[in-house]
Amino acid sequence: MQEENKNLKIITNPIVNQSLCTIRNKDTDTQGVRLAARKLTRILLYEATKNLPQSDVEIETPVAKFTTKTIDDDITIIISPILRAGLIFTDEAVDILPQATIRHIGMYRDEKTLKPVWYYNKVPMPVDNPKKYYVYITDPMLATGNSLKEAIKLYVEKGIPQENISGVCMISAPQGIEAVLGEFPNINLIVAAVDSHLNERGYIVPGMGDAGDRIFNTLV
Repeated sequence: MQEENKNLKIITNPIVNQSLCTIRNKDTDTQGVRLAARKLTRILLYEATKNLPQSDVEIETPVAKFTTKTIDDDITIIISPILRAGLIFTDEAVDILPQATIRHIGMYRDEKTLKPVWYYNKVPMPVDNPKKYYVYITDPMLATGNSLKEAIKLYVEKGIPQENISGVCMISAPQGIEAVLGEFPNINLIVAAVDSHLNERGYIVPGMGDAGDRIFNTLV
């Protein structure tokens, strides 16, 4: 599946591997998890934003005038973190794309049904020209895929093309990937790792435990 689906990108390099090793280790403290996660999210966002359109612009350096490329300023860029764990992406995203709009999505998982339960939604905005919108939905863990599917649906229903929507996750499970791309085959899915499976509680194995608890130090 990973090799056949062009919409799935698994990003790997020594820095990614080192960061994953750090956040997975049960002995890494909260500060260590946060620092490694932020490093990892920056790499993933660089890859995810390769689909942004560019335009030619003429500028003048201290030496000469010349024509170069920059991100098209006639588009709307949305970073949409799924609360709460997805917030770890926000600071890095704002640094990389200061022109982006941040639209939070709040869901928690029902531990019995493993279905997402809504509690916050900042997506209800007007969309004048859907083809000029580029959306990056962020969540550290892609487990069952239920939360990401609900988030994608919000933007698809506004007419934004699937190919302009990206899910950006650190660690994923095969079941989540299949569920998301099965329903939305043309979105972009950018992950750092595809793990073995989900356990009976819907947690990714080997995973990193509960990402929100480890990032925000709420294990107790």
